[in-house]
Amino acid sequence: MERVRITDVSPRDGLQNEPGIIPTTDKVELIRRLCLTGVDEVEVTSFVSPKWVPQLADAQEVCASLSPLPPGGRIGGHPVFSVLVPNEKGMASALDVNARRHVLSKVSVFTAASETFSKKNTNATIAETLERFVPVMEVAHDESLPVRAYISCVIACPFEGPISPAAVAHVARQLVDLGADEIDLGDTIGAGTPDTIRAMLAAVRAELGDSWLPAHRLTLHLHDTFGRAADCVNAALDFGVRSFDGSVAGLGGCPYASTPGKRAPGNISTELLVQTIHNAGYTTGVDTARLAEAADFARSIVAASRSTRAEEA
Repeated sequence: MERVRITDVSPRDGLQNEPGIIPTTDKVELIRRLCLTGVDEVEVTSFVSPKWVPQLADAQEVCASLSPLPPGGRIGGHPVFSVLVPNEKGMASALDVNARRHVLSKVSVFTAASETFSKKNTNATIAETLERFVPVMEVAHDESLPVRAYISCVIACPFEGPISPAAVAHVARQLVDLGADEIDLGDTIGAGTPDTIRAMLAAVRAELGDSWLPAHRLTLHLHDTFGRAADCVNAALDFGVRSFDGSVAGLGGCPYASTPGKRAPGNISTELLVQTIHNAGYTTGVDTARLAEAADFARSIVAASRSTRAEEA
């Protein structure tokens, strides 16, 4: 059976919008449990300003607790550890981690296909975010660290509405020209349908070429806001995508997709993602029993955090 690559983003994307602060020890334990599941990669944290994302203020401490990795990726079942670095300062923090103990094997940057979302999420235009990435990518490649580039709002924006596939393809091309090794296409508010996912992927493939699909260089990052994420996974598999992001227990959710009094559903759960891929006749190497255990633990630490937050309020 053909192998599909799985990245679990719950320690970063899953926890960054939680109302409370998850203890560092719980984050490290979640990462440890994810390592046991057989996923290919775990995005462990983000080196973003604690002023903007206080939930990830312990990024250095989390990384210091990780097991060292030999350069080059997964060894003996150990997944790649990656981190999000929004700018040069974040990149410097990642390098500082590896200078002490080599634990990080990839860094990620993020922009959007929507100008309004980019300004609200990063306080910069799309062009300004791309300019920020130039020194980040140069340093990363000097250190032999591949760079994943996220594009948010590849289907729709909460402020601008539907986003044209051509706009997504244009941003993807610019990122590749800057040196991005991977492109991660994010349906940030979960607006995707099989048809809109296929149309977006077709535009990106036409711009980047067929080689980006089977080489695991093109990843799909889905949110399950309307319960259509599994159908979108099947559409992407049929199209040729072989790399997906998931968040164990479905943690996460874009705050811009929520409404007063109702939190939007989060990322597609890694459990549903893996089940969908297996049902479609592909393999992932993920142990579903271990994955269920990790999901139970994730739910427990989030519930405890929310309970504590409610008591403090």
